[in-house]
Amino acid sequence: MRLTTDEEIRQLLQAAQHVAVVGWSPKPDRPSNEVARYLQAHGYTIYPVNPSAPSTPEQPVFAALDQIQAPIDIVDVFRRAEDVPEAVEAAIAVGAKAIWIQLGIVNEAAAQRASEAGLRVVMDRCMKIEHERLLAHGA
Repeated sequence: MRLTTDEEIRQLLQAAQHVAVVGWSPKPDRPSNEVARYLQAHGYTIYPVNPSAPSTPEQPVFAALDQIQAPIDIVDVFRRAEDVPEAVEAAIAVGAKAIWIQLGIVNEAAAQRASEAGLRVVMDRCMKIEHERLLAHGA
């Protein structure tokens, strides 16, 4: 199901607790890192996913979604459009509830596949921006 209205997106953000950030970067100036830190500061449990980023004692990093031993509410994808289908298939395989394809990233076929598999889908939007707009400022 494609979520497009403010109310649908607000409900998803309110219901979610666990967010896997696929394409997370350990570099603090990268959007994936900034969004993950923002979401964590607003009460979400964050699971960074990047097969080439090392874990630290403070921040475990997972090589793949199937390594996360917790339910995943939202898979937030920070990958190029051509890499989104792989993230969608992994999200389906682990039973994630939703896939969030970040601002500037569009892959209609992957979004359709996720929707057909029963995932809620948000595409071409930033989770941080939408959270700030719909929840953090009391909208």
